[in-house]
Amino acid sequence: MGRILLPELERVLLDESTIKQRVRELAEELSLDFKGKDVVLVGVLKGSFCFLADLARGMSIPLGIDFVACSSYGLESVSGGNLSITKDISGVVQGRELIIVEDIVDTGLTLRELTDFLSSKQPAGVHTVTLLDKPSRRRMIIDPDYVGFSIPDEFVVGYGLDYAERFRELPYIGVLRKEVYLR
Repeated sequence: MGRILLPELERVLLDESTIKQRVRELAEELSLDFKGKDVVLVGVLKGSFCFLADLARGMSIPLGIDFVACSSYGLESVSGGNLSITKDISGVVQGRELIIVEDIVDTGLTLRELTDFLSSKQPAGVHTVTLLDKPSRRRMIIDPDYVGFSIPDEFVVGYGLDYAERFRELPYIGVLRKEVYLR
């Protein structure tokens, strides 16, 4: 089941079947590592919603799901580095294992601040899983605990990731043409 490449995209970086396979592997790994623990997946809205849904369905352990919303991009193509939490988690997390589910980690600033913020709620532990990692853009020393794919420094969209609230619905991850975001 393929879709036509949109004209705004340069190319497909990760196709649908490659993403599905890697998400299944991550779900199995997390299920083994957290078996017998009280786990809450904490999705970072909006970008992680596809990844979180597929990850949760693939896990074989009981778990809770909650969400936070934060922003460091706005409508820009580069993170401004100022994290604003616009939606806090709603459930009780004290004493539980939290797994932050991110769509992408680039500078590391958002993940560091979010990890610190959630740690203040006294969970048993805070762990991180990201679908995509751009280590070449790191400005903060932080490495996700679980990584789907390390990718080059390109602007990517699809599978939940957006540019100006577009392209989230794509079942693959594509590289956005520079002329689209450098207007």
